[in-house]
Amino acid sequence: MTHPLFEKHRAKLDAALNAIHTRGYWAAYNEMPSPKTYGETAADDGKKAFEAHLGQQFELNQPGATGWQGGENSPFGIDLNVSYPVCDIEALITAGQSAMTGWQAAGVEGRTGLCIEMLDRLNAQSFEIAHAVMMTTGQGWMMAFQAGSPHAQDRGLEAVTYAYREQSFVPAEAIWEKPQGKNPPLVMKKQFQIVGRGVAVVVGCATFPTWNTYPGLFAALATGNAVIVKPHPNAILPTAITVRTLRAVLAEHGIDPNLVTLCVPNQPETTQALVTHPAVKSVDFTGGNVFGQWLIDHCRQAQVYAELAGINNVVIDSTDAYKPMLRNLAFTLSLYSGQMCTTSQALLVPAGGIDTEDGHKSYNEVCADLARAIEGFLAKPEVACAVLGAVQSADTLARIARAESGSLGRVLLASKKLDNPEFPKAQVRTPVLLACDAADEAAYMEERFGPITFVVKVADTAAAIALSERVIATHGALTAGIYSTRAEVIEAMTAATWRAKVALSINLTGAVFVNQSAAFSDYHGTGGNPAANASYSDSAFVANRFRVVQRRSHV
Repeated sequence: MTHPLFEKHRAKLDAALNAIHTRGYWAAYNEMPSPKTYGETAADDGKKAFEAHLGQQFELNQPGATGWQGGENSPFGIDLNVSYPVCDIEALITAGQSAMTGWQAAGVEGRTGLCIEMLDRLNAQSFEIAHAVMMTTGQGWMMAFQAGSPHAQDRGLEAVTYAYREQSFVPAEAIWEKPQGKNPPLVMKKQFQIVGRGVAVVVGCATFPTWNTYPGLFAALATGNAVIVKPHPNAILPTAITVRTLRAVLAEHGIDPNLVTLCVPNQPETTQALVTHPAVKSVDFTGGNVFGQWLIDHCRQAQVYAELAGINNVVIDSTDAYKPMLRNLAFTLSLYSGQMCTTSQALLVPAGGIDTEDGHKSYNEVCADLARAIEGFLAKPEVACAVLGAVQSADTLARIARAESGSLGRVLLASKKLDNPEFPKAQVRTPVLLACDAADEAAYMEERFGPITFVVKVADTAAAIALSERVIATHGALTAGIYSTRAEVIEAMTAATWRAKVALSINLTGAVFVNQSAAFSDYHGTGGNPAANASYSDSAFVANRFRVVQRRSHV
């Protein structure tokens, strides 16, 4: 019998299935904080719900609780003082394994329906989650709402949709009949059971604790696995709210809520013990190369889905929309103070300059004009604060200071410290723009996470494309860009990105930016270069999270 929640959400699932097939625009959840969508009191209710967490213990009623742990520091300077349960990892794993029995019994349609019910419930909490994302990551309000709530929910639904599609290819049973000539045929009944691989661990990041967590979380859940979510120590609250909501939905529908738990370790060794535990069969991670590579090297018992650091770059050959190009780049480099895994770090410009509709521009003119475009874009304090947000970590502040010292290149635009009237303690910084030669690889061929960009002088466009390809193949990238009025240049860049296996944006001059990624249409990462070994989302992201176990008998 069809699960009632599957029927309830069937129209949404069908639309999502169509979206991943056609790759056109579609969104399940409204990205605008509209009262018509979320309710007239949703904004106020969500803020109050967020504030109610402050200074409190976040109860989850999980097994193996041994104490409380907190310590999140808000980049906006507000006091959070939330503490979370510290639980024994053996207790969490054992409880998750036990919960998988009932979860498997729900079947593919039951799991799919329950996962979409969870996402709908999270959507109803979008304002609460957005405030939690904003205050733990430093994102501006609109980004925190959009990326932290509806866009993250869409990415979660995308993973559920792929999981359903891949599992739906497996029939529940079949009659196998093999002819035997004059003798009666061999007839067998074969049944096929989809089972999860085991306990999944999702390791969250500091800057996008929901957007980067929901794909792995829901891919693992939808394919029959228990999930332990281990958030970044400075962005726990959005994840804790998520876990509590998922546990409530499970309990309401007769599933053991310990299928989903939160792990807040009180020491780093606990995380290492968790991810290498024999019962853990998949690990999702977004973050730096050091720990990401450690996971790949040491989690031999698990499939590791890792998004690591990369060096995103843009080749600038020519343009017929010079000022719009500069405005587009200015927004790209300023958004969330460059604290995005998709933000461009290296702009590759020919030494001889570029042709534009306003005439030829020298390399130095391009540098100066881009610096002015950034300054102009951020000239109004209210715009600057909304776009930049706040710097998430002290490490990023240190990288900004080093870039400003001139040790990495000629400073074209120094970073300014801005005051946010609403949050006087916020660490707000404008971008640093540096000029360097292509030979100065030690400067730009290392990820400098934050608002730090290099305008790299290359011999010519062919050299720029070759350098772009080498950077991506060697160090990885999630995004690449090209500006050119020449078809042969675009074709050459396209071929280079096919070889390097990176997404390419061509001549962006309007309201779409290279560091944005749309669910159901854009593949976030290809899994084909060192920046990521998986993609949000494709079949490969879900298909290895479940197994098919068959049984057969004579008829």
